[in-house]
Amino acid sequence: MKTQARLDGILYPKIKPHRTGELLVGDGQRVFWEESGNPDGKPVVFLHGGPGAGTSPWHRRFFDPERYRIILMDQRGCGRSTPHVSEPDADLRHNTTWHLVADLELLRKNLGIETWQVFGGSWGSALALAYAETHPESVSELLLRGVFTLRRHELEWFYEGGAAAVFPDLWEKFLEPVPVSERSHMIDAYHRLLFDPDPAVHVPAAVAWTTWEASTLTLHPDPKLVASMLGDARATAFARIENHFFVNKGWFEGDQLINGVDAIRGIPTVIVQGRYDMCTPMMTAWDLHRALPEAEFVVVDDAGHSASEPGIAAALRAATDRFAAS
Repeated sequence: MKTQARLDGILYPKIKPHRTGELLVGDGQRVFWEESGNPDGKPVVFLHGGPGAGTSPWHRRFFDPERYRIILMDQRGCGRSTPHVSEPDADLRHNTTWHLVADLELLRKNLGIETWQVFGGSWGSALALAYAETHPESVSELLLRGVFTLRRHELEWFYEGGAAAVFPDLWEKFLEPVPVSERSHMIDAYHRLLFDPDPAVHVPAAVAWTTWEASTLTLHPDPKLVASMLGDARATAFARIENHFFVNKGWFEGDQLINGVDAIRGIPTVIVQGRYDMCTPMMTAWDLHRALPEAEFVVVDDAGHSASEPGIAAALRAATDRFAAS
């Protein structure tokens, strides 16, 4: 069954935004945001993955449009935000976790929202935790999927050869752009390639980086999902921003996000994790669960990483439905 057909049977119907805007956040950056659903409903902000993936129209569908005021935001440099990081002279000096945390808080205030539910998957879960631990008074609930905290062993698992034990065929393609002498440090090697000013160098590297990730998102292969991520501009922004964040380990100190959960113990939280997630393995969600046992922990036994997989999508919708009533 096609992904779209699966989602039609699980999530809310398609809707369109009734308001859009660009938030001037400084540093020459404009952050795109949109609002859909009920203007008087429960506020929720959706934090996309990557970093650098941007939002998509189907992300609105996790939320009951009659009960939620749905905010989607494209983080700095990707999606409809400008300047786009695919541009030759892209400057990422002002694109860090803490810039994004500040952007979220500025957006909340500009929209006149007192508190909002924060929904984040993959990289979005790391940003959600960083934001909530910094501004717990601004968060009504947390919904986290495919938990990722950018610790060294998490990055090494997926980008330095761990996941190659499961996907050796796909890993060979990820290795191809990198000289043999540089393959012992893949994140660093890709950093050089992705930020080479020559499109003949950085575009193929971006496509290879993005293909590796896109091909491992789901329990069963989903060629359409992979193809949707591979336009040159989208892949370049995605790969560059991810790599920039990973080289800097998210500007976190080791287990910072796990160790910082005391700040969010009073926030109702749901964690949804695919058992066979290869991108952000369950070890991280388990560490968060142990540190934050107050949170509801949902393991989807027949899923990988993607929020579009049926079991994960159903668990996420169930959680937003429960939170809508609170």
